[in-house]
Amino acid sequence: MAAPPASADAPRLPPPPAAAGDGPHRPAERSETACEDRGSARTASSGGGHHRPGGLWSSNAESLDRLLPPVGTGRSPRKRTTSQCKSEPPLLRTSKRTIYTAGRPPWYNEHGTQSKEAFAIGLGGGSASGKTTVARMIIEALDVPWVVLLSMDSFYKVLTTQQQEQAAHNNFNFDHPDAFDFDLIVSTLKKLKQGKSVKVPVYDFTTHSRKKDWKTLYGANVIIFEGIMAFADKTLLELLDMKIFVDTDSDIRLVRRLRRDISERGRDIEGVIKQYNKFVKPAFDQYIQPTMRVADIVVPWGSGNTVAIDLIVQHMHSQLEERKLRWDMAALASAHQCHPLPRTLSVLKSTPQVRGMHTIIRDKETSRDEFIFYSKRLMRLLIEHALSFLPFQDCVVQTPQGQDYAGKCYAGKQITGVSILRAGETMEPALRAVCKDVRIGTILIQTNQLTGEPELHYLRLPKDISDDHVILMDCTVSTGAAAMMAVRVLLDHDVPEDKIFLLSLLMAEMGVHSVAYAFPRVRIITTAVDKRVNDLFRIIPGIGNFGDRYFGTDAAPDGSDEEEGASTS
Repeated sequence: MAAPPASADAPRLPPPPAAAGDGPHRPAERSETACEDRGSARTASSGGGHHRPGGLWSSNAESLDRLLPPVGTGRSPRKRTTSQCKSEPPLLRTSKRTIYTAGRPPWYNEHGTQSKEAFAIGLGGGSASGKTTVARMIIEALDVPWVVLLSMDSFYKVLTTQQQEQAAHNNFNFDHPDAFDFDLIVSTLKKLKQGKSVKVPVYDFTTHSRKKDWKTLYGANVIIFEGIMAFADKTLLELLDMKIFVDTDSDIRLVRRLRRDISERGRDIEGVIKQYNKFVKPAFDQYIQPTMRVADIVVPWGSGNTVAIDLIVQHMHSQLEERKLRWDMAALASAHQCHPLPRTLSVLKSTPQVRGMHTIIRDKETSRDEFIFYSKRLMRLLIEHALSFLPFQDCVVQTPQGQDYAGKCYAGKQITGVSILRAGETMEPALRAVCKDVRIGTILIQTNQLTGEPELHYLRLPKDISDDHVILMDCTVSTGAAAMMAVRVLLDHDVPEDKIFLLSLLMAEMGVHSVAYAFPRVRIITTAVDKRVNDLFRIIPGIGNFGDRYFGTDAAPDGSDEEEGASTS
């Protein structure tokens, strides 16, 4: 969406009908700080920020010239932003469904790169104006599966010992632009735009410090960035597709702030009022209220204005429809036709024994017990074959007879297995049988049955996986969609591409080419490669739905080799 030129008067949506007992809306002075009804995701407000050296602030005009684009000038089309919610687990439960707030964007093209950027919304406004509540209402009304909500509260700067003491006595100004780490905010948003995972700090408002453990976030269809200073930096403004200012009466915001800071942050009423009068209200007048002029939309009365939120959602639906972010299966199918199989592919030698086991597990009349037995035998052979590609170095040991033996030993740090649920987990016992003390991680990637897009739903990886050789396991790979997403997740966790080994009992040529083209240093290892996939992207002649045959669950009506709703590899 191309942003309209900045103007002194942004479009102001109508206020909601006044309820009985409601007084007139007063644009009065605003305070700035947090998102009120979400205990874990507060905005930059009641406490957080770095005081300028000497305790002196620049004048209003000077600060605005530094922070904001000139009024009346056209702005270049904005790019995209990001945002997270700090609640655990990363879920937003609505009356109808559950929305994943730390999901993987499904838009990877046949080259393994993110094909489209997410739609980024900025929510600005005073402290306790209802920004987070408005964000949640937008998320629920949008009805898209993957949303990331990022709060500016995560990005307060680390305080010095002297500043910590000032904060403890409510004498530190957390409501100034210098209180925030804008460099970290910008770098975080840029990485999310590139489809990379990011680590976001978690701020403790009780101790005024960052917690030791940071949170990992992924991109999404829609990214919402909310905070009191969301529009107070030129670079941030360029990252936003839509800017919404939540305008709530100052008296309401003060009451919300008192309730929040006393009940959730352990503050006393005298300290809260002192901080409000000394820092929050002046900062709102000087830094926050003026940013209303760069907003695309001003929402009076915040979360109570359902009419305004409905209009915003309608506009966003039209923008998302124009983008049509979809996984292009046809592109994957045609991108590498007639190409020779890549050098990074290694197929287990097709001995009579291996071919015999394939004959048994491919036979539709094979019983479940026999299917499991011979699948496990193949898995063990596949794992042993894959381990031969690990790096080894010369070493000398002494035998019980006191003689030296010149041998080989593993030259890496550790081996970690990662299974793509659910079929991939059937390979874990074979890996454990041949790799002592191997660590295991899991990834759940499900196929959206309406769009055909792979979507990341669950991730559990061991710590420090970046130093390991990773055995990525899935029993069948047809299009390569889930495999590519899983590889991308590992790369996001800093696993070197040449340390990733993709193992599968059966692969289609299409999947081999897709993965190899996108990730040319990933080693691909399988027991067999079938040449074709049908119009439904099922491997031909194939093996059927491996998960259904192994676990004894009902097969899909079309007899597909992919699990219903599970990974479409």
